[in-house]
Amino acid sequence: MSCGDHHEVDCSEILGHLYEYIDNELADADCTSIRTHLDECSPCLDKYGLEQQVKELVHRCCGRDEVPSELRNKVLERIKLVRVEVDAQRVSVEETSIELERPGR
Repeated sequence: MSCGDHHEVDCSEILGHLYEYIDNELADADCTSIRTHLDECSPCLDKYGLEQQVKELVHRCCGRDEVPSELRNKVLERIKLVRVEVDAQRVSVEETSIELERPGR
């Protein structure tokens, strides 16, 4: 997507990092770049507002559901062994440890 105006950072790149921005998962410099872009690009600002509202709605409606312990354990077991195929070569990462936060903790 592009609004047709020239920006320092292209609209598609901004929109590609929108959820990371909403979730505060970007470095400060990247956040500044996105904020600057949103200040000068109303189509991207509109998309940001919409995505933020959808995320908040999903959190309000579904964010407090308890995950069944059996499902949680299966997911954690699957995460322990991750296989990634890179350029037709198989790379294995074993014993990955992930701690999931549960709502209300």
